[in-house]
Amino acid sequence: MSQMIFVNLPVKDLDKSKAFWEAVGYTFNPRFTDETAACMVISDTIFAMLLTEARFKDFTRKDVADAATSTEVIVALSAESREKVDELTDAALAAGGSPANETQDHGFMYGRSFQDPDHHIWEVVWMDAKAVEGE
Repeated sequence: MSQMIFVNLPVKDLDKSKAFWEAVGYTFNPRFTDETAACMVISDTIFAMLLTEARFKDFTRKDVADAATSTEVIVALSAESREKVDELTDAALAAGGSPANETQDHGFMYGRSFQDPDHHIWEVVWMDAKAVEGE
């Protein structure tokens, strides 16, 4: 079995967050979704657990960071092409997301970023595999 990753993110309004990500094009695993959590399927091995702030607090003794005023994590997703970077980022912005940083275009690497409704920063990046491998 491949190693999986579950990114856990606190959200203020679970229904609003789910609607945003569904508009972007993602689905949720109903087996791991209830009124306090939603398991967003990013790929066969990558998932984002959107947790109400109260549920998120069950997993930590620390204060929950307010992503509107501070950054604790930046989630980066790979894309298969420059066009897919634009498609995903444009869909997020159209669904109510907001811009996060300037577009990065280094020729062999292209990326854009956005903030979701809870101000978590997401980067979408394409890299030319041949350039990365040094060919």
